[in-house]
Amino acid sequence: MKDEVLTAIDEIRKTFSGHEVRVDPDSDGGAFVTVDSILLGEKYSPSKSGIGFHITFQYPHADVYPHFILANLVRTDGKQLSAGFKSGREWKPGDTGHSATMISRRSPRLNPEIDTATTKLQKVIQWVTDQ
Repeated sequence: MKDEVLTAIDEIRKTFSGHEVRVDPDSDGGAFVTVDSILLGEKYSPSKSGIGFHITFQYPHADVYPHFILANLVRTDGKQLSAGFKSGREWKPGDTGHSATMISRRSPRLNPEIDTATTKLQKVIQWVTDQ
């Protein structure tokens, strides 16, 4: 993995120290990362999910996008998930049989100085809990 990707993973591990962080290197210098047991709130069932994402070899000059959560996530009030959620997606390319719900939250004005993999994950978690 590239040094920038390793640094991003280290920051994620420090920020989410109470969570298991699983890392699968890709073949290009990036990594697939999953942070387990993220609290999404009581408006969702299940109320916790792992959140996965791909930090590509272009990091920090590429957005960490999209993020993935459990395929079976539903709202406890019976409402549909909002437009930023897309169900029936594949979390890792070629990882068939592991369906996921994609969270589409692109950062069009990426600033590599402040838009880290960690801050992006925190923003995605905040967006999900606010829905």
